[in-house]
Amino acid sequence: MLSLKMHGNKILYSNSKKYIMKRISVFCGSSLGTNEIYKTQATMLGQTLAKNNIELVYGGAKVGLMGAVADGVLNEGGKVIGVLPHFLKNKEIEHLELTQLVWVETMHERKTIMNNLSDGIIALPGGYGTLEEFFEMLTWAQLGLHEKPIAILNINGFYDNLLSLIQTMVDKGFLKEVNQNMLLVSDNIDDLLKQMLNYVAPKVGKWISQETL
Repeated sequence: MLSLKMHGNKILYSNSKKYIMKRISVFCGSSLGTNEIYKTQATMLGQTLAKNNIELVYGGAKVGLMGAVADGVLNEGGKVIGVLPHFLKNKEIEHLELTQLVWVETMHERKTIMNNLSDGIIALPGGYGTLEEFFEMLTWAQLGLHEKPIAILNINGFYDNLLSLIQTMVDKGFLKEVNQNMLLVSDNIDDLLKQMLNYVAPKVGKWISQETL
């Protein structure tokens, strides 16, 4: 049984099964977008994670929403682990103030390490890369390779059309409703974290093994 209580602006979580959300991976854009609310909410997410002693795992960059969520954590005294491919080093986008920056060879290695380090995944607004990373984590959950909560912070309705497409996948018989329900969605940070802590993964068959990743 999981519960959530508010104490000032800090969320206090308890879990009778001793489960602790120690780290969350966040996938998001390397741009700030056209609306200031994206940066504001990304920063607030980082601040909320830090205030609740949840470490951030993310792509390691200082730019865009990636930089905003990392700065939100760091400015509240929290810990941030960045994971960045070597081929981006010459772009000079790495965040230099992180608790730890892990350099990897490939994008696939980056996703695998981020998955291994985290207890849950959140997507903020972003582009192709954000969707690719997020949906690979969701697909791994669908296949039963992990049971972590996977969530979208739907800032300002950014993902409304995507959620409509997912409903179409269900309606047209390409996605099971039980797998649709694996995706947690909210436009409120506190509510989203509460959903993640109460998440129970569906019992699905493991079509492939972890060793195949």
